[in-house]
Amino acid sequence: MNINPFEILKNAQKIQEQMGAFQEKLGSLKVTGSSGGGMVEIEMNGRMEVLAVRIGKEAVEEGEEMLQDLVAASFNNALEKIREAVNREMGTLTGMPGGFPGMPGFPS
Repeated sequence: MNINPFEILKNAQKIQEQMGAFQEKLGSLKVTGSSGGGMVEIEMNGRMEVLAVRIGKEAVEEGEEMLQDLVAASFNNALEKIREAVNREMGTLTGMPGGFPGMPGFPS
């Protein structure tokens, strides 16, 4: 078996370029998680950074404990949407349309 080191280097450079583009795309990917029928919304990007938190007046009126639950539920909803989107994007990048089934932290 002949292994051409130049081919390996060429492929590594291509993968590095693709990963750079993927990282850039993650920054522009945005989702909104919500709970309580939209009383609380959390917007996140593909880097899993929280961009905005919106809390409706009615959520505040529900009380502190309920508000805490709604914020947690909205965050988890946004996080799940990001995981699904990242998995789809990784599938596109790798040529695996379904993403990575069974990969820890990602939906199967």
